[in-house]
Amino acid sequence: MAKPRVKVPKTAAAGDVVTIKTLINHPMESGQRKDKEGNKIPRKIINKFEASFNGAEVISVDIGPAVSTNPYFQFRFTVNETGDLAFKWTDDDGSITETTKTITVE
Repeated sequence: MAKPRVKVPKTAAAGDVVTIKTLINHPMESGQRKDKEGNKIPRKIINKFEASFNGAEVISVDIGPAVSTNPYFQFRFTVNETGDLAFKWTDDDGSITETTKTITVE
């Protein structure tokens, strides 16, 4: 599927609000364009983005065909403990891309 890139601080103090940046390389075909022969190009988009910290949902986004190629998301959340921030992108065909980053509270 697509290649995700995430920027997550490696460390934080308890109670810090951290900024998370994500970008995934994906063509995001809307299903409305036609190829050179006039055939409709099938829709193939990432339709959902989710992030959770130690199993608790941080953000969940339903995505429509109007989103650009290589979708970028930035969000903030409060870190209270050391843990894993898990990211998940779901494609129309059911394929899933996942990655995890650890934040250590000092």
